[in-house]
Amino acid sequence: MKKKLVSVALATAVATTMLAGCAGSGTNTGSNKKDDGKTVLSLGIWPSDDLVDDVATFEGYTDTMKDLHPDVTVKPAHYTYATDTFVSLASSGNCPTIFETWYTEPQKLIKQGLCSDITKELKARGWDADMSEEVKALMSDENGNIYGVPRDGYVLGLMCNVELFEQAGLVDADGIPIFPKTMDELAQTAKTIKDKTGAAGLCLLAKDGAGGWHFSNIAWNFGAQLVTQNDDGTYTSNLESKEAIEAMKYVYDLKWKYDVLTADPTAEDWGTGFQQLGTGGAAMYIGANDAVNQPTQVNGLAVDKLAMCAIPAGPNGDQYSLTGGTPYMFSKDATEKEINAALDFLEVMGKSPVVTDTVLAGMKASAQDRVKNGVPVIKSVQCWTNKEYLDAEAAVIDEFKNVDAKLYDSYFENSKNIKPEEPGDAQEMYSQLTNVLQAVLTDKNCDIEALMKQADENYQSTLDSLSGK
Repeated sequence: MKKKLVSVALATAVATTMLAGCAGSGTNTGSNKKDDGKTVLSLGIWPSDDLVDDVATFEGYTDTMKDLHPDVTVKPAHYTYATDTFVSLASSGNCPTIFETWYTEPQKLIKQGLCSDITKELKARGWDADMSEEVKALMSDENGNIYGVPRDGYVLGLMCNVELFEQAGLVDADGIPIFPKTMDELAQTAKTIKDKTGAAGLCLLAKDGAGGWHFSNIAWNFGAQLVTQNDDGTYTSNLESKEAIEAMKYVYDLKWKYDVLTADPTAEDWGTGFQQLGTGGAAMYIGANDAVNQPTQVNGLAVDKLAMCAIPAGPNGDQYSLTGGTPYMFSKDATEKEINAALDFLEVMGKSPVVTDTVLAGMKASAQDRVKNGVPVIKSVQCWTNKEYLDAEAAVIDEFKNVDAKLYDSYFENSKNIKPEEPGDAQEMYSQLTNVLQAVLTDKNCDIEALMKQADENYQSTLDSLSGK
């Protein structure tokens, strides 16, 4: 393993600098090729301006880059990936050098030529050998060329507002929530909380594609296989299967039988779901380990009042947890120097699979930022395989831990049967399922079978277009 070791004195200075940044962030994307002869790194992963402490940490990372790589100029370019804007952004040459997306997207971006092949740069650093094979496959073309590196992975679970569980008398002797283990228990737990506290038992999403994303995990636990990938390269939609329909009927009951949802699920998206959980509007919400900052730092829930468990099992004992994550990808127009500058910045952040003084300082700065902002310092879902790196990360977590591990043990111990998102065009599938959710949650007299049949036909048309039918 190659290591670029920095002196202990420099490492201490690096850590101090990382915590002392104070400037705001810019919002322009795009990458200028020259800046007084320096390589310009347009940083699309820069935090939004409202995350003041996160911005300060990134300013510290930038100062460290200046010390270690004086030939690089870092330009903040906060960007939030969106399927409806990215193609025009990339095609116009305005994509930042490095940006974040979702694991459903790399294959589409690769096939459309909208991102850079970074195989050469990764191999030179040895990072390709330390990447999980499953994650690497998501970000590689048919020839094995790699186009991204992982930021992190996630496994969907059930986030719980401990305060509401306490008010409903649903905690054990240690103050840990009595987590629902089955879908039936989830409904009953939600009803108890609604009856005793007045808060919604569960926040279910039905505004955009995130609703279909969450529903797909519920459907799996009812035994559904939503898409079949055939041997001839085609896909078959199974949205109207008996199991998928039963899952949608369960959602119907949450609204019309148990009345445990927020007032208007069609107004709930990924962000408002965390808001409902964090502010006490709802006791439970489907979320993942990589987003524990949302109910806490962003929405004010005390760090020790958030807990997580695995997604509850379905009626036949099926229990799956949807897995995915966030990759870093690179502009199709990025030069070799710009790509290397971006990878150097990831090392400064502690997001590379090597163990150096710089990486350790980045890990500790991130953990300190979490402690300062009341964000749980917990384990992650691993995307790298380098044991030295994993041990170092575990040591940092142990050093900065700020919550009782029992609040998360059920989540990490029971989220064993993980499944990647369905093949085909997952985002379009989510959209079709969200259309059904909106109808089911607003019309008590809806015909669920007919709605699922229409969604199935619509999605099959999309799948056929993927295989050239």
